[in-house]
Amino acid sequence: MGQVYLLAFTAALNPTLLAAVTFMLSRPGAGKLMLGYLIGALFTSLTCGLLIVFALDGSSSATSTAKRTVNPVLDIVVGALVLLVAYLFASGRVEPVMARRAAKKAQKPDKGPPRWQRALDRGSARIGLVVGLALTLPGASYLAALAHIGKENLSTVEVVLSLILFNVIMLALLEIPLLGFAFAPEKTNALVVQFGDWLRRRGGRIALTVALVVGFGLIARGVISAVT
Repeated sequence: MGQVYLLAFTAALNPTLLAAVTFMLSRPGAGKLMLGYLIGALFTSLTCGLLIVFALDGSSSATSTAKRTVNPVLDIVVGALVLLVAYLFASGRVEPVMARRAAKKAQKPDKGPPRWQRALDRGSARIGLVVGLALTLPGASYLAALAHIGKENLSTVEVVLSLILFNVIMLALLEIPLLGFAFAPEKTNALVVQFGDWLRRRGGRIALTVALVVGFGLIARGVISAVT
């Protein structure tokens, strides 16, 4: 399960979440906005997670032989894909593609801020909840974690607790400022801005390191499972 929670830290580096948190902190009533967003995000994420995990569990319980065969292969394939993505980003091969996309976007007329930013400008906790519901869809790290949880022989309670812990880690960018607003609102604004700047500078390196650990870990686990 350690790899699952490493993936949670990777999922926490979600650019959309970082952008939403940074934007909400600059709005009046940031605490209400972020609390609503957190509730909506948790609802969407936990609901999707439970549905996917139990679907995986139901589909993989047909035969234990198939499970023993597929699981190592899945570990190796997912691990290899994680390492491939890490290599593409680290080698700079993705940069030309991103540059072309940025150039095409620059040529288009400016449409103003995204719709979710215009909605959050209203400063309502209810709007924050709706935006959190809409923006929090399972990403690659979450889906990989769900695949691992689905392969474990966990009880329903253990699955729920695992998903809750994963989401607590994944949504830390929301939770930490909310705690700060509750106990030290003035210092929290300054600290979060500094952290956001640091994360934008170092986030890629952190994500790459975690991806390498997870990728090699998955491949090692798959190989060990296949030969034992």
